[in-house]
Amino acid sequence: MEIRMPIKFHGNYVLAIRTSDSEDRERCQKLTVRPLSEEEKEQSFKGLPKGEVPTHQVTFYDFGCKRIIEGILKVNEEDRIVFGVKEKDYEFSPFKPRS
Repeated sequence: MEIRMPIKFHGNYVLAIRTSDSEDRERCQKLTVRPLSEEEKEQSFKGLPKGEVPTHQVTFYDFGCKRIIEGILKVNEEDRIVFGVKEKDYEFSPFKPRS
């Protein structure tokens, strides 16, 4: 599935990490998203039920640290994407400076 939100490697993004009782917001850069191949899914997630197998690998930098998550694409819109990773949701949206 094609990601609808435009992603620019040198762009800045707002990242909201949500659990059932909290939300943390930060900025991130160098966002890349790629679908996991069927082979990767089979090798890395053998014992998981089909509905819990991640669909995408997301790489980004926050505070200069590279982070990689593998999650299920839950929301795919032109202004935001959301990935479910265990009990957390990672929402990425373009950073828009205040005018």
